[in-house]
Formats: sequence, C-alpha cells, structure tokens
Amino acid sequence: MRVLQCFTDDEPALSATRIAELTGLPSSTLHRLLSQLTSFGLLTRTPGHRYTIGAKLWELGELSPLALRLRETALPHMSRLYEATRENVHLAVLDAPTPETATALFVGRLTGQGAIPTLSRMGGRHPLHTTGVGKALLSTRDEAWLQRYFSVPLERETTLSITSEEELRADLARTRARGYATTREEMTLGNVSVAAPLARVEGLPPIAIGIVVHIEVADERRLSGLVMQAAKDLRAALRDA
Repeated sequence: MRVLQCFTDDEPALSATRIAELTGLPSSTLHRLLSQLTSFGLLTRTPGHRYTIGAKLWELGELSPLALRLRETALPHMSRLYEATRENVHLAVLDAPTPETATALFVGRLTGQGAIPTLSRMGGRHPLHTTGVGKALLSTRDEAWLQRYFSVPLERETTLSITSEEELRADLARTRARGYATTREEMTLGNVSVAAPLARVEGLPPIAIGIVVHIEVADERRLSGLVMQAAKDLRAALRDA
C-alpha cells in the first residue's frame, strides 16, 4: 500500500528511485515488491523505465459499490442533466476516514466540448468547502462531526474561497434550507457550481450530484431545480436497485 499510494495526479508515472524516495523502503525490498506488483498486474512498467497503475488494479476498483452500484445507476440521471444543460455534471461521495481529513471523492463526471474546463476527474478528490458537491455533502453532517471538521484550518483555493468557519456555517444553513449548495469562483475563477445531496442510501457513503457552469451563464434558479430533481430521482433509483 505504501508503494501504491505514491501514485498521484501530479505523479502518475514513477521511477523506482522516486518510489524509494517516497516510501523509504530499502532497495532490495522495493525491487521485490515492484516485481510482485507487476507480476500481479497491479503495476505496469512503461518504456521509460517507470511504473504506472496496472489494469488489474483498475479492474478490481470497478468491483467497488461506488462503480457497480452508484456510478452505473447514476449514469442515466447524469446524462439527462447533461443533455438539459450541456455543462459539466459531477457525482461525488464523502470520503472521510476522519472529519479532519474528509474530502469530496469524484466517482462520476460527464462533460462535453462546449462545457467550461474544470479541475475534477473521476477518482480525483477536492476540498469540501470549495466545491458545490462538497458543500452539499457537508450540509448532511451533524454538529459533532462539523466541530471536528472545523478544527483544521480551511485552505484557500482562490481569492473568493470561504475560509471562515462562521461564514461557511451560514452558507451550510442556507444550503439545508433551500436543498442545494452553491459555489461562486471558490474552486476555479469564472466557475459556478450548483449541487444537491441525496438522502441517505444504505450501503453507500453520503452522495451529492452537481453541475459546474461559467459564471456568465449561471441561472441558479433553473440549475438548482434540475439538480435537485436529479438527486431525488437518483436516490429513488438507488433505493430500488
């Protein structure tokens, strides 16, 4: 796991030397592990003498309920939301080993040529307080959980990111009252997101679905209605799945 966790968005391909630096493992131990991981298909060697995540690891990941149950069930609902807007549609879950380390894990994404560029990708993660789906997920947490979450300083992603506990709590209160969350240039300048949480689904982590558009075409009233309906429909489909 120490070896596999070396691979990130910034470094998807690594040399043995780099992996040794990141893990601190002795050379003989590391080379044995790399050989075993490669033989099992969990890692793949590239022509440049680097290692990347292997197809077998991807295959195993596709057996997760986040793929088999959630993403597959969500795709038709995400498609309808995309067809209605032609903008980025995101599906995320709360990944929270602890409240202090919680993030929004993106498990689904639909986009098109005309959609505004975003930083998100399937399998990527972003802060809860600067993303629409993240705020939607935060709005489902109880007070004890939030107290632990706010014990860690909030990072600023743009000049407009909310980093004050008082301001974010007020934003979450508005989210709960109206049923959807918004961000305005808080993760990426020029982008607005609207997202809604799903009611609890047994066997799955907290879920949110959202959309990201350019600020100049952000019709919050229209988008919020579409997103909340998608969340409601998806929850019903997951309940019956």
